[in-house]
Amino acid sequence: MKRIALHWQILAALLLATLTAAAFRGIFPEGEQPDFIKGAIELCKLIGDLFLRALKMIIVPLIVTSVVGGIAGLKEADGFGRLGLKTMGFYMGTGLLAILLGLFLVTTIQPGFGPDGAPNDQIREAFAHSTGVSSGDLAKVAAASGNVPEGKGIWASISGIFRSMLPENIFAAASANESVLGVLVFSLIFAAAVTKLPMEQGTYLRGFFIAASEAVGIIVHWIMIFAPIGVYALILPVVYQTGFGLFASLGKYVVTVLLALGLHLMVTMPLVLFFVARVNPMKHFRAVKEALIMAFSTSSSAATLPLTMECVRDRVGVSSRVTSFTLPIGTSINTDGTALYECVAVMFVAQVMGVTMGFGEMFFVVVAALLTSVGIAGVPHASLVAILLILKNSNVPGAEAAVGVLLAVDRFLDMSRTAVNVFGDTCVATLVARSEGERLTTQ
Repeated sequence: MKRIALHWQILAALLLATLTAAAFRGIFPEGEQPDFIKGAIELCKLIGDLFLRALKMIIVPLIVTSVVGGIAGLKEADGFGRLGLKTMGFYMGTGLLAILLGLFLVTTIQPGFGPDGAPNDQIREAFAHSTGVSSGDLAKVAAASGNVPEGKGIWASISGIFRSMLPENIFAAASANESVLGVLVFSLIFAAAVTKLPMEQGTYLRGFFIAASEAVGIIVHWIMIFAPIGVYALILPVVYQTGFGLFASLGKYVVTVLLALGLHLMVTMPLVLFFVARVNPMKHFRAVKEALIMAFSTSSSAATLPLTMECVRDRVGVSSRVTSFTLPIGTSINTDGTALYECVAVMFVAQVMGVTMGFGEMFFVVVAALLTSVGIAGVPHASLVAILLILKNSNVPGAEAAVGVLLAVDRFLDMSRTAVNVFGDTCVATLVARSEGERLTTQ
């Protein structure tokens, strides 16, 4: 029999996990679950954690070997600078498009207002009874993203991102997986230095890192074999513990976020691909669909990076030189979905609390969402700190309680916006490749 494609295996695992969790919740009411179900949930958490650990284990070796091996092959340093400018320009441009789309929809749909056009009292009541997001969650996300602790100001947080680009100890940052952005910057600097070495030394180092990159690719292939099992184990506990009733009270807000993410994924970026890169958007979707499903399942763009690189390089046809440069950078700085979500969430809470946002306040939200999404952790709920900072610096009351309520529906939205983040990475890699004159299979 012909081997079933990986994306179908992952989709099947996603559906089966959802059905299993729904069956558990339907057959056994809350509080009456037998021990074997509790044991099954704990086993799934263990397997899912091991799968994510395997993916995260390979992130630093993948970034270092692919970035150094790819960039060191550039004969001239200006080639490196040209790629860098194009990559940053496209990432900032697509991020700004995503934020403006989210701002337009949230101000048009106004999910924070009730049918009478006034702030939604039911949601405000939920905010009032919320204990807020736990300090443990905030501390964990802040440490992973490299941001300063919550409450020290939006610009202090942004300066913290710049500091994380140059960690004091690169080995500590790499071993703890705490500063992927710092590892990336060091890899870029090291690769640029390799291009300045004498021919013999440069050739030796390039060969070493290219071979190491190939070896890491084999490990990635081994990990991907277990992807369907890992996805099943990750999704089942989430659906089982949260259920489907969470979307009732925040339905309009959830729909607004999903509509904005969907339009950016299905309309904005395909138009950019078609008119700027001159490629077929449908072919591009088909080429990267496995990476999108993996991103949705894991809620981690960093964990999806190995598969994203494989899809873009082998199926879209982008060269290893461009792939190894743009995609690791995108994991840290290109978060279209996250930036869009931050903007919608802040505006939604402001609407519920009756805070009127003028042009100046909206401009601040747009700029803050764009800047704080840079360098944010590629892990679930990584935008919590940024949303809280923007709310507090926009003088919106009840920020902690509001974020605590939003956390109830954040898991599914996080999965969705991660898929948008990864799709944006693949699009920018395509845009850069086409600007470099490369011929792609998706044209």
